[in-house]
Amino acid sequence: MTIATINHFIMLFSEAFKAMSADVPMAEVERLAMLIHNSMDQGRRVYHTSAHVFDMCEGMNPRQTLATLFHDLVYYQLDGCLPRLADVLLTRVVRSEKDGVALGSIDNDDTGLSVCAGIFGFKAGQTLPLYGGMNEFLSAVVAAMMLQPHLPLRELIAIVSSIEATIPFRGDGPDGRGTMDVLADRVRAVSRSSGVPFDEAGIVRVVTDAVVLANRDVASFSEPDPGTFLSTTWLLIEESNAPLAAVGIYSIQDYRVALSRMEKFLGTLNPDHVFHRYRDTPNAAEFSALRAAARRNLEFAGDYLGAKLLGIGLVEALALVTGGDGPVSMFLGDIRSRHGKPDRVEDFLPLASSIKRPDSPLLAVLEGGRANESSSDLTDTPLTAFVYRYLGDDGIARAVQQAKKMFAGELAPGDFLKGLDRQMVRVVTKACAQIALSRKEALLALEKTL
Repeated sequence: MTIATINHFIMLFSEAFKAMSADVPMAEVERLAMLIHNSMDQGRRVYHTSAHVFDMCEGMNPRQTLATLFHDLVYYQLDGCLPRLADVLLTRVVRSEKDGVALGSIDNDDTGLSVCAGIFGFKAGQTLPLYGGMNEFLSAVVAAMMLQPHLPLRELIAIVSSIEATIPFRGDGPDGRGTMDVLADRVRAVSRSSGVPFDEAGIVRVVTDAVVLANRDVASFSEPDPGTFLSTTWLLIEESNAPLAAVGIYSIQDYRVALSRMEKFLGTLNPDHVFHRYRDTPNAAEFSALRAAARRNLEFAGDYLGAKLLGIGLVEALALVTGGDGPVSMFLGDIRSRHGKPDRVEDFLPLASSIKRPDSPLLAVLEGGRANESSSDLTDTPLTAFVYRYLGDDGIARAVQQAKKMFAGELAPGDFLKGLDRQMVRVVTKACAQIALSRKEALLALEKTL
């Protein structure tokens, strides 16, 4: 038996308050739970949902639990707005401007907002950085204001600090100091300005809690199974690319653009900026292992997305040469159907065993699939696996660079096709002709010229 999601939120709030000896009426607990639930499980969210929160809360102390419950409450660029149930509260704090969202004035007696600004290092009047803490800051503001009637200021400082630590992918500052050392300094400063004394041991506890929570938030980067890491990556692709929600309708170029965005993002991400350390948390051996895992997963994801880009690039070129962009399903078949197994392009490809068989972990994922199901895509990639078996690692790497030239308009689709393995392209073209009924004649005519 599984309790309802809203009741799970109510249980987490109740248990955290009880552990902190906070006497919070059940009606208020319910209101807080409804606020989080309403924000996390609506709209375009696929990864930043209640499931992510529940996974993070396991084994956390009550302050970390409360921070986790609030940390993804605001996701402005994804939701397209502030949370409906917190809109009135936040519009008193920020204002929309041409260049983004700006922090308004901060009254001296607005303790919760002052704590948040101090911990995040933001100043009144500044435009909040969209990808540098805006969402986390606004989430922390809601947490501070909603929890302030029930918890001592000391606890609010700890909770806000843990939310600040979840701003992802930050390196050391210009002075070489780490993110968590900067956070510790801000806790010291807020302690002085707010009149809430923290001794050094107390500051260490606050920042240690924060770094543990921050590393839990990006734990997927340490996955030993690349297929599991890729499943998380795919949820982020679905979440950040609205067209993919229209399963069976999204176009070849919609799909390719989504892959390109994620490949570019992961390709520029420094693996040493994923996980953080404060003093001996995590210890040296654990931290080294986390960094190594992040590097391994990022490299693997780059190879995987590159291969996927080549596969869809081949289909895009066929589409452009024979009439223009169209739904992926028109060329490859539906992902699933209520009427039974749909016809798929791989049904018309030769058996992979008759072609090259590079022994590769990448091929295993392309053929075996990512760990978790996806609503917008197959977890396995039969066409890309077919192409991979023809070209191998080196051939894939060279062909991906040519595909990117085509995407950029620097190489004609026909010339891209002619630069690939001739037999492979002919086989794929004939297979697509069996699916794309309206392009069948054009594809078969093209196949004869290759």
